[in-house]
Amino acid sequence: MDHLPEALFRAADTRAADRRATAMDGGSAEREAVPTGTNAGAVFPPASKHGLAGGVLMERAGGAAFALLRERFPRARRIAVACGPGNNGGDGYVLARLAKQAGLTVTVLSPASTTELKGDAAAARAAWHKAGGTVQPFAVTPLKACDVIVDALFGTGLERPLEVEWRAAIEAMNASGRPIFAIDIPSGLHADSGRVLGAAVRAEVTLSFIGLKAGLFTGQGREHSGLILFDDLGVPDAVLTGVTPLARRITERNLHGLLAPRARHAHKGDAGRVLVVGGQPGMPGAVRLTGEAAYRAGAGLVVLATHPAHAASISAARPELIAYGVHDAQAIQPLLAGAHALAIGPGLGQGEWGRGLWQAVLAADKPLVVDADALNLLATQPSSRADWVLTPHPGEAARLLGVSVAEIQADRFVAARAIAQRYGGVCVLKGSGTLVAINDEPSMWLCDRGNPGLATGGSGDVLTGMIAALLAQGLAPHEAARLGVWAHASAGDRAAGCGERGILASELLVPLRDVINSIVVHAA
Repeated sequence: MDHLPEALFRAADTRAADRRATAMDGGSAEREAVPTGTNAGAVFPPASKHGLAGGVLMERAGGAAFALLRERFPRARRIAVACGPGNNGGDGYVLARLAKQAGLTVTVLSPASTTELKGDAAAARAAWHKAGGTVQPFAVTPLKACDVIVDALFGTGLERPLEVEWRAAIEAMNASGRPIFAIDIPSGLHADSGRVLGAAVRAEVTLSFIGLKAGLFTGQGREHSGLILFDDLGVPDAVLTGVTPLARRITERNLHGLLAPRARHAHKGDAGRVLVVGGQPGMPGAVRLTGEAAYRAGAGLVVLATHPAHAASISAARPELIAYGVHDAQAIQPLLAGAHALAIGPGLGQGEWGRGLWQAVLAADKPLVVDADALNLLATQPSSRADWVLTPHPGEAARLLGVSVAEIQADRFVAARAIAQRYGGVCVLKGSGTLVAINDEPSMWLCDRGNPGLATGGSGDVLTGMIAALLAQGLAPHEAARLGVWAHASAGDRAAGCGERGILASELLVPLRDVINSIVVHAA
């Protein structure tokens, strides 16, 4: 997805940009005649001296969508276009007219009455009728008779759960067995949060306009959006000048420069020393995974402070790890002193042993990553720091905020921001479209890599070790979080080469090394 813009916007901001585009002074004749993106080469009505002529953006959107439809579904001859009551429906009518003029068989379906359409959308519907097209009440039979379905029911303005008629239409589209092409956003998906409003189209391809909608990339958005493509519709960049994105996509491009090549005379101390704390009785695997991941992410030395029952077996299985058995918080003090960065939580438990170690680590003046049971302990006694990275999954996030998991997932952006503000530092809210929220920054970071194969035991432990290693190498907490999240997801995508089912967390370790080294900037 690195061909996409980095910035992800709120729906209200993109709608405001749309309005500004029609109000600002028009651009050059060349820009008007040759839009950018997937609609390149199409000709649209010229701009007025006061801005874009009425309906120009709708014509552009419909034209861009039709061009992409022909590109992605070149064998499609029978098109069903589901049009709703707003401007998204107007885009659909433009596409339908262009498809009919190109000789395709087009069926337009709409549960909405003609009187519901206003302005440019009403004009687009009238142009469809003038071209000889008709509008049929929504029905299942035409869906099954077509080669592809175009979703133009609802755009970014949908805020409340769908009414029964619309929900039934979306469910019928999803059940048709035909590929669905969504215009701007899959209908029924909340544009800002990525939550489903009762029902949502499951698109194979989604074409987003003017500004990428944040909800396409997190929560349920990724599941419903399919392949996401973008067209700016030739709108001047100025329409989004001064607008703070809700988030930015983490890309290889904006990570370059965080890690420099190592000096030829470097020794292990220069690469950073990591201390991993955890592994209550019966839980040796988590700390081992965390420690191994720290090495793979470039740490020079990794020490484990674990329960005495596990130290010998861990050292035997992975001799590079220096495993100390610690009975209590006092025993960990010398290890804390020698570390550049700390990681606590994997297998820690919430008993007396774990609580004691948590308090010792909390008192240390070292950057740290807080995960798993350490997050649960933090939730019981909240505190705030600027130099830590918290890595909750939705369940842990719910405990940190005292809400339900459903509330977390209903708006992951709000949840990540709330955690960062309440606890300070950096919050990494794991899940589909992992978010990185920084306490004092208005915009977040979002990772659109990764796959469901990462939803397996130990995967979070690997991420914890990676971020700790990057902290130990001198990266700031927000830098370590961004790079760690991206590298972890990228390693997961490489590990999924044979399929997403059955990935072991330990299988992330080998591709992880390649991924980390891929962003090292070498001198020319």
